[in-house]
Amino acid sequence: MEEQDKDLEQAGEVVAEETPAVALSTKNWYIIHTYSGFENKVAESLKSRAQAFGFAERIGQVLIPTEEVFELRGGKKVTSKRLLYPGYVLVEMEMDDELWYAVKNTPRVTGFVGGGNPPLPLTADEVNQILYRQASSAEKPRPKLTFEKNETVRITEGPFTNFSGKVDEINAERNTLRVMVTIFGRSTPVELDFEQVEKIQ
Repeated sequence: MEEQDKDLEQAGEVVAEETPAVALSTKNWYIIHTYSGFENKVAESLKSRAQAFGFAERIGQVLIPTEEVFELRGGKKVTSKRLLYPGYVLVEMEMDDELWYAVKNTPRVTGFVGGGNPPLPLTADEVNQILYRQASSAEKPRPKLTFEKNETVRITEGPFTNFSGKVDEINAERNTLRVMVTIFGRSTPVELDFEQVEKIQ
């Protein structure tokens, strides 16, 4: 019987060695509302306050979601970053009353989105959608410009370079336009990418 117990103990030890304990994160993502234009200042303040007030281990990532956008300037494609949600900052944290109060009272923070005390965290799906949108925009930047029907544009690339025409249809999903161009006295539809045209100032 003692031998059996020893065998079980040894088996238990082996199992314990093979499956190390995984610490589950108790942090959730929350959205805080800030004064527009102060998102970066708020993110910096949160990090420095976390160190100063001793709750750094309870705050994870501080994220300001951005997307890559492009525009044509003088015929050149210029890429820049644009805030996905101006006036909002995402914070990963272990929520409790003390932390809720400290974050809510950070300068230029107007409160948490979702109200309540404690406020409701984002779902995993919501966080993944935001992160996916940010990552996909880095791979394929979106145009910064927005076009309107009947707006006049100049074509900058392709066989119709330097032709002007009126925007007839906009497909924002595919980043394409149908532009009506006059060729040999006839109005002809031409399908173009957003980056193949520029607005006429």
